[in-house]
Amino acid sequence: MSTHRPTFPSDEAMSLEQTPTSRVWSLGAQIDTDALAPGAYMKFDLPTIAKHALEGVRADFALKVKPGDVIAAGEGFGVGSSREQAAGVLVHLGLKAVIAPSYSGLFFRNAFNLGLLLLTCPRAQELKEGQQIKVMGSRVWLDEHQELPCEPIPEFLMEMVRLKGLVNVLKLRKK
Repeated sequence: MSTHRPTFPSDEAMSLEQTPTSRVWSLGAQIDTDALAPGAYMKFDLPTIAKHALEGVRADFALKVKPGDVIAAGEGFGVGSSREQAAGVLVHLGLKAVIAPSYSGLFFRNAFNLGLLLLTCPRAQELKEGQQIKVMGSRVWLDEHQELPCEPIPEFLMEMVRLKGLVNVLKLRKK
């Protein structure tokens, strides 16, 4: 029995020239889940929690972040608790990706389950605040000739990103 899977437009299908740029928000190392989704707001819905994302680290983040922006951070992004809302607020705010040398294992899985692209790049902290970059699938372009090396991402995780999360992947497989 064959299953027909619709094709979805992806950054990988676009040329570098066609790919929109993303603004970099530069953060440090060990950004924890309590900074991403502060515990004091966990009793509220995701849009309310998102208004407070990173307020202890970057007070202006939730107000100024725009869809398509990316976070570049140091090692250990998403350490702390297993709260799914930590990745959920970044999806809600429209972030295209997080670029860091390493992630908490729980955050990594939660992020992809919600369709958030995490790029593991040892040199992520070379990205500067406000820098314009292009993210094409699992590749980061600093300009038309220079690429920031990142680890490859398995296709099943990229499918979760393209379909905006595991729930949508499972719905498609059920058909």
